[in-house]
Amino acid sequence: MINTGEILQTLRMIQEEHFDIRTITLGINLLDCADPDAERCGQRVYEKICRMAGRLVQTGEAIERELAIPIVNKRISVTPVSMIAQADPRPIARWLDKAAKEMGVNFLGGYSALMQKGATQADERLLASIPEVLAETERLCSSVNVGSTRAGLNMNAVGEMGRIIRQTAEATADRDGLGCAKLVVFCNAVEDNPFMAGAFCGPGEPECAINVGVSGPGVVKKALEEVRGQPFDVVAETVKRTAFKITRVGQLVAREASQRLGIPFGIVDLSLAPTPARGDSVAYILEEMGLEKTGAPGTTAALALLNDAVKKGGVMASNHVGGLSGAFIPVSEDIGMIEAAAAGALTLEKLEAMTCVCSVGLDMIAVPGDTSAETISGIIADEAAIGMVNNKTTAVRIIPAIGKKAGDTVEFGGLLGFAPVMPVNSYDCSAFIRRGGRIPAPLHSLRN
Repeated sequence: MINTGEILQTLRMIQEEHFDIRTITLGINLLDCADPDAERCGQRVYEKICRMAGRLVQTGEAIERELAIPIVNKRISVTPVSMIAQADPRPIARWLDKAAKEMGVNFLGGYSALMQKGATQADERLLASIPEVLAETERLCSSVNVGSTRAGLNMNAVGEMGRIIRQTAEATADRDGLGCAKLVVFCNAVEDNPFMAGAFCGPGEPECAINVGVSGPGVVKKALEEVRGQPFDVVAETVKRTAFKITRVGQLVAREASQRLGIPFGIVDLSLAPTPARGDSVAYILEEMGLEKTGAPGTTAALALLNDAVKKGGVMASNHVGGLSGAFIPVSEDIGMIEAAAAGALTLEKLEAMTCVCSVGLDMIAVPGDTSAETISGIIADEAAIGMVNNKTTAVRIIPAIGKKAGDTVEFGGLLGFAPVMPVNSYDCSAFIRRGGRIPAPLHSLRN
């Protein structure tokens, strides 16, 4: 049972350590909105979202005021659009963006396709529309799942996504490739993720559900300052206890939102999600463990400890933990990661190694504007292979900075932050990507 004493205990975290509820995300199933006419389908989508999400923002703001807990984002995730689009999906995208604006949410996720084993005609139409849609809409986010442990890697989709990402960067070059910040390529995508840009309401989800994402890197960093120099057993226990406190607050907010909206409670995602604010960095947690700079030898081990301890502590604090859950390492959204990348301590290859043990993958990484589509596809393939073989979710959110080179900076503002353009291995992988087909699933996928 959560009581007010536990909430009062969080006031110091909120006031001094940048603790917040990162998002309340309402998942909405849109399968009953499918229609052969794209405009009619879009209108049905718009009407259902407005009907179900009409009180989402006001409810979130009321909980925020009453409990004095910051709730940074209110968001919506919907059924992957390729599952309901029987014609051109672009009109549906416009209706989705219109609904997001009128509901007052920060982002709406679900302009998505699930292509781990192959592609339908609807999937192909959606992929082809992504650059235009992300350039023209303001709050719509897109994701594509190209692989899974059970299905292997769809290398045709991997190759196509390299081209789509380049086209999206070019279409939004006047905004430093902002469209690519709203586009994620997954392996083993989860159906209840509340975090953007990869959120969607999966086909196994209920009609609607409230999913909450918590944060709190600053709280963990502060707790570890109290055990500086202590053995890693103490470090792990400290992170576990802190993650428990953070997740309990997320559980309270989720249940409050569920009861007030009359919508089932889905999950709490207990990921440590950083921001560009100086006291809100996952990289600083790793450095508190004894690293001079994130990226130094030992970084992957430190991140493995952090990710595991967050999950162990958080899972005891909520009946339903889901989403991604662990520690995020987005470069542009974490001031410590930004500083480490700018100093040369953190490279693309080291980040890839770190993704073996963190929540997601190569996230919010800017690369030179002349990076080829095939090289982008190669980066996606490497990251997806890590997810496939290790039976975990991995993702790539990469931004080719058109007209910029390594060492330059891209600026997105807000929670998306800014990032140094990182150098990329210049050796060619185009012949590898052109093979297409599927990389078979690993042997341990046969678990029936």
